[in-house]
Order: sequence, then structure tokens, then C-alpha cells
Amino acid sequence: MSDTPFGFGLPPEEPEDGDEGRKKGGAGGQDGPNPFGFPGMGLPGGAGGQGGADNPFAAMFGSMNPNDLGAAFQQLGQMLSYEGGPVNWDMAKDIARQTVAQGTSDGVKDASVGVAEKSAVQEALRLADLWLDGVTSLPSGAGTAVAWSRAEWVEATLPVWKELVDPVAERVGAAMGGVVPEEMQAMAGPLLGMMRSMGGAMFGQQIGQAVGVLAGEVVGSTDIGLPLGPAGKAALLPLNIASFGKDLGVPSDEVRLYLALREAAHARLFAHVPWLRSHLFGAVEGYARGIKVDTSKLEDVVGQLDPSNPEQLQEALQGGMFQPQDTPEQKAALARLETALALVEGWVDAVVHEAAKPRLTSADAMRETMRRRRASGGPAEQTFATLIGLELRPRRLRDASRLWASLTDARGVDGRDGLWEHPDMLPTASDLDDPDGFVHREQLDFSEIDKMLGEAARGRAEGGAGGTDGSAGGTDGTDSADGPDGDEKK
Repeated sequence: MSDTPFGFGLPPEEPEDGDEGRKKGGAGGQDGPNPFGFPGMGLPGGAGGQGGADNPFAAMFGSMNPNDLGAAFQQLGQMLSYEGGPVNWDMAKDIARQTVAQGTSDGVKDASVGVAEKSAVQEALRLADLWLDGVTSLPSGAGTAVAWSRAEWVEATLPVWKELVDPVAERVGAAMGGVVPEEMQAMAGPLLGMMRSMGGAMFGQQIGQAVGVLAGEVVGSTDIGLPLGPAGKAALLPLNIASFGKDLGVPSDEVRLYLALREAAHARLFAHVPWLRSHLFGAVEGYARGIKVDTSKLEDVVGQLDPSNPEQLQEALQGGMFQPQDTPEQKAALARLETALALVEGWVDAVVHEAAKPRLTSADAMRETMRRRRASGGPAEQTFATLIGLELRPRRLRDASRLWASLTDARGVDGRDGLWEHPDMLPTASDLDDPDGFVHREQLDFSEIDKMLGEAARGRAEGGAGGTDGSAGGTDGTDSADGPDGDEKK
């Protein structure tokens, strides 16, 4: 770390040639990046304006109109006064909304969803549910069909982003405090507080930008294989669906209907497999617990931290400070997550194709397009890789889809969908290597086991055999056998 106290750099030296030096490239006149990461705060000499060398405020903020200046000070105050959790989610939402308002790289701006578009989405999701009734035993999972603008997608999905990102952000915050020597932490209280505030703000800004970009590309609430929207709602984004289908050579009605089938299929799975959401989110959190922060990189950043340039910390976040630990536990957590994502996406792929193939001429082409979009990662993978060091890519999507199709042929729809009754009944990563072996293997009936365990637990409770502590085989034993859905069944 730097010899300067707490790593704060000294102010730049005065140029020998005075004002001329400043004009040529001194601290007050050079072009440079936005110092605080806020819109409209360019350094003088660039797009922000001129004349910063003679005015210390202009040197910091450029030539801004009073409204912009007031907003900049307000945002700076919010950043330094933040005392919440590891992520400043208010800032994240503001940045996401600003990113959405700027439009996508192709120049398409967000817009409110019109009455005709809402009607078209509702009709597509209604028809999709009818088609799915014939290819899955899981009933409809969407009580409401909605059409969202990009801004509405941001508002609706932020609570789930919080659940996914906070565990890793917490680790980064702890690591930031850890780079200050223990003997100096008592004296560095104000500095640590400022670092936490800046860390929360920088994470919030990074997440907000990523979510805002993602809002310009997603077509529904389940694009990344996780339920990002509220329970019981199937949602599509008409503006993004139009952009998605623009160059496919497929009628827009068919594109909308195919994507509605995927959204409705995801909704059925997450609504009627009660343990699935916690299983996936638990796998993400389990993987996050095994991530270590590159403290040497973070220490370098903090050692050179310039209070007037907190973008350094943002650049460190963008550059990636996350390193998965190479341990058996971490590898197992990653394998569980990748397999679970592949099984979810493979099931959706299989049932949607079965529903669409007889009815849509574009079914094969749309299926291949969606497979490539998911398998290549796309925006969702980039977002998670940046934010939590994790790629949400169903690497074995095709293998899982083939296995679900084989199960349909061998056991029928009920036999295939019955595997979702318990996580221990699902195929494993090794089963994806040998699908035929899994398809023809005898499966345990977990419903009978659960029933027997429940009756045994009730018998002990009625006879007083277990006491209040469960005596090793009481309720705790039931939880252990039930797995992630134990709470749901009690």
C-alpha cells in the first residue's frame, strides 16, 4: 500500500509553467473520465465544458447548468451518507432507470405499453397455457398475464436481484474493511464508514447499470432460468420481443407466441414445484459463499484511492475481483447449480417444443435460436459474471432436453413430471452422461417415504417418545429426508 496515510494520494504538484501547464495537461485542464460516475459530470476540457483551470468548482464539475449541478451534489451526498446494507439499492434503481431511459445501442427508446400490445400479450399467454395443458401434468402457474415496459421490468425484478447479489456484496464489503491493518481500524473509523458508503454506492451503480442494460434485451421474467418477477405473474416485454424477432424472418405473432410458451412453462414449473426456487437460489448462495475476494487487488485499489475519483473502485469491480475457491465444496456447488439450471431449461425446451411443433411452422427455427441464446450465455451470463463472479449458463441444455424427451417416451407425461416431486428424484450430472440408464432405472416413490416418515413422527409425538427435542429421529429426521422441500410439506 502507499506510504500516504490510509492510501490517500497527495494532490498533484503545481505545473512549473503555471496556467500554461494547466491548459496543456495539468490537473485542471485535461480531458478525463467522469470523476464520480454521475451523468453530466465530465471534466473540463472535454464534453463537460471549458474554463475549469481558473475555477476550483468548475475543475471538479465542469460547466454544468444549475439543475445538473444540484443533482450531482445530491447524488454525491446520497453516496457518502448511505448507511444501509452492502448495496445502495436506491441508487441501483435510479441508475437502472436512467440506463433504460437512454435507450439501447440500436437507438430504441423505452415506451409505455399500449392497449393493443397488452391485449396481444394476454392473448398469447392464454393460448400458450391452453397448448401446454396437453403436454404437461403441471397446471397453469400464472394467475395474471402482464405486458411490461423495460422500466416496469426493472421495478418488478429488483427485489430478486437484491436477494441474489447481497450475499456477494457483503463479502466485498467485509474485504474492504479487512485491507486496513487491524491496529489502525479504531483510528480509521470515519474512513471505513466512508469506504462502506462508497462501496455500497459503487456496487449499486454497477448493478443498476447492468440491470438497466439487461432490461433492454430480456423478453420476459424468466430469461435467465430464475423467477425474477412476482409469483403468479407471467410477463412479456413487447418492445424487446419486436427487437428480438426483427431479423429472424418469422411472423411477429409466432415469435410472441413461442416466447409466451416459454414464459408460461417456466411459470408452471416454479409455481407447482415448491422447493425449486429455494433450491436454485440456495445453489447460487452456496456458490457465492465459496467465492473469495482478491484482496491483493482490492488493497492496491484502496492504496491508491483518490477521494475525487471513486471510479477506481468501480473499475475494480468491473475488472473482476472474484475468484472461486478450488475446493470440493465449491466444485460441488457449481455442479449443483449448473445441473439444476440445465434441468429447468431442458424441461422447458422439451415441453415447449412438444406444444409448438404441431402448431407453429417456425418451431424448429425458434427452438434453435433460443438454445443458442441460452447456451452462449448472452447478457444474463455477462451480468452475473460481473456482479457475483458467476455464469448462469445451462451448459448441458441439449443433454437435459434429450433426457426429458426420452423420459416422455418411456414413462409418459405424468411419469416425467412426477420427478419434480422431490429433488432427490431428479437426474444428476452423471445421469446426463447416461440418459438411457436413468430413463430405465427404477425410481423410488418418495411420496410413500414422506408419508411413512410423517406417520412415524406423529406416532412419536402422540406417544411422547420424542420429547421436545425430537430425539434424533423426530422432526429433524423428517427435515433431513425431505431435503429442500421439507418445510413445504409440513
